Amino acid sequence: MLTDCLEACQANESCNAVNYETGLCVMFRNNADQLPGSLSRSQYPVFTVYAQKSCLGVRPCSKAWCIDRVQGYRLSEHAKSSQSVATRRDCIELCLGETEFTCRSANFYAHSGLCELSDMDRITLSEEANIVAYDGAEYLENNCAEEPSKLCEFKRISGRILKTVDSVHQNVESIDDCRDLCLNAPFRCHSYDFNETGEHVCRLSHHSRATLTDLSEPYLNIEEAATYEQSACYNVSIDCRSGEMITKIRTSKLFDGKVYAKGAPKSCAVNVNNSLEFDLRMRYNDLECNVRQSAYGRYMNDIVIQHHDMIVTSSDLGLAVSCQYDLTNKTVVNNVDLGVTGEIESTLSEEIIVDSPNVIMKITARDGSDMKRIAEVGDPLALRFEIIDANSPYEIFVRELVAMDGTDSAEITLIDANGCPTDQYIMSAMQKMASNRKVLLSQFDAFKFPSSELVQFRALVTPCIPRCEPVICDNDENGELKSLLSYGRRKRSVLNGTDGVELAIMSERQKRDVSHQTTDENILLVQSIQITDKFAFNGADANNNEPSDGLAKLQLELANKTDTCINGYGFIIAGALFLLLQLTVIAVWDNMQKRALNKR
Repeated sequence: MLTDCLEACQANESCNAVNYETGLCVMFRNNADQLPGSLSRSQYPVFTVYAQKSCLGVRPCSKAWCIDRVQGYRLSEHAKSSQSVATRRDCIELCLGETEFTCRSANFYAHSGLCELSDMDRITLSEEANIVAYDGAEYLENNCAEEPSKLCEFKRISGRILKTVDSVHQNVESIDDCRDLCLNAPFRCHSYDFNETGEHVCRLSHHSRATLTDLSEPYLNIEEAATYEQSACYNVSIDCRSGEMITKIRTSKLFDGKVYAKGAPKSCAVNVNNSLEFDLRMRYNDLECNVRQSAYGRYMNDIVIQHHDMIVTSSDLGLAVSCQYDLTNKTVVNNVDLGVTGEIESTLSEEIIVDSPNVIMKITARDGSDMKRIAEVGDPLALRFEIIDANSPYEIFVRELVAMDGTDSAEITLIDANGCPTDQYIMSAMQKMASNRKVLLSQFDAFKFPSSELVQFRALVTPCIPRCEPVICDNDENGELKSLLSYGRRKRSVLNGTDGVELAIMSERQKRDVSHQTTDENILLVQSIQITDKFAFNGADANNNEPSDGLAKLQLELANKTDTCINGYGFIIAGALFLLLQLTVIAVWDNMQKRALNKR
């Protein structure tokens, strides 16, 4: 192993450099700095790895080696800062000690002493022509730079294996075990192969195609062989806040694509342009991001990391993210000594237990009975919001009720942000049940979107204590402006009349405050139903000769009519015949008049 070779040299005071080939370690008393011109390329039949000791002030990390050095090459157009130094070692220490940004590589020019620091390296730039030949330059890559390693993907490269590798492991049971060895290697492992040079043999290397541009033929071409090369690694962290979750993503390669909530690639997405770090914010009360409450105090969502801006490919990732909050009941005790002297000893003790309400949303029949998950357009239904605990001190208010088609392409607002219905003909006002003030009902006739049979309802529910105050909603019915009374936020709109019909509408906005106010803590509820078309097209009911609805009857009646229909040409011919008949009558009448005159 290369690491064993380096450790042997470090343990030997007389060793200053090594040459390493797979399974072969040669130690030298002198290094290339002491013998200028002694280094030469060695690529056949295998390429040789040269390493030398470099005495630094501190050991920068626990990796087997800290710097990769490529002579005669440089990284162009990515310098973050530059400084003149005396030696290559000074340039290395400058990069390792950089604090304003992560120094991943440096260019050192021996003839001028210029040291250029960069936050990019061959790995982050990956597919680009990352380093280019430049006489007198040395490319220095920092192996101690922290890179993501929690979630890594490897790509299969068929028909080739590396000539030289860093370590060889025997008796490895599976390719997954070989992959784990690569991810946990004491160096930055970027590729591996398994069972290519022997049964249960796993070979690891810090090289990949991106780091081998300075070598002419680093691979052996074997048709049935394969090398697995690291394509990208990700570190994903979740910042759980009071009203939102923030998914923070770090990647080992420049990312140019988009990250979005699954099912909402347009409405809840962030476009990323060549960045190593990016995030996606998803508010709990944002209907567009589709954050789900899977359990009490647990919120979750699925996100997609998409490399192409327009299409989903096999290299994209899907991640499930969640936030868990401790919402258990807390007992608060306040003991106050009033400090009264004498016989009266007064101590005020108050104990309060606050329970957050559990609210469900159901789609039921008009009479409140449960129904199947499939309905037909026009079926009389009801949307029911209910606090499960009958003894809860809360009432609820519904707002921002939205119906979506399930594909994120069409939606309609049924209850607006104030808690008022947008169209009484589609969704009626939210009303309290007379027998149970913890239940809100809204009646509607089943409807669907043209593009989907799935209708998804999402609403924000806000608890109020002790009750939800009414909201006045303006309702334009049959050309007359009337007022609707909604139990929710107070005075969100102006009462435009007092002579209209008043309906009790339950809308929501939550506040846990004993002064008739609501909180800004909203509960997001989601429910869906499959609604099919009520009428059938050709072939839908081929064996049924009876019409299933009024529309079908009308079509059959029109089809069975035997009456003759007159088109435009028929009207013209009929008019001409009528005129001809009139002229004939006039001519006959005129002839009869002339005969009468002659007789006289």
